[in-house]
Amino acid sequence: MNQHPLYLDGNALAGPLGEVFAIDPTTAWRLCPSCRLPSTMAQLHVYGPEPGLTARCPGCADIALRVVTQPQYLWLQLGNGAGAFRFTLPHTTAL
Repeated sequence: MNQHPLYLDGNALAGPLGEVFAIDPTTAWRLCPSCRLPSTMAQLHVYGPEPGLTARCPGCADIALRVVTQPQYLWLQLGNGAGAFRFTLPHTTAL
């Protein structure tokens, strides 16, 4: 078994997503639309950190979400969708 996987577990998403969610996002439950594997966000395989974090299903490696942080914003894309959500980070102020 590989001692040093190329990915992190979904707990790596707690910091960036914790900036915009009031609850612990790693406990969120997901059913993969491709392979139907149920998992929590903490069980996803996360690749990154640059240019952002990409979380993939632990069963089939389908993209579950992408997170990109900038100084003022956090971008969140769910699945393979073309659109993304932009959140203004609470600890920043506009210039």
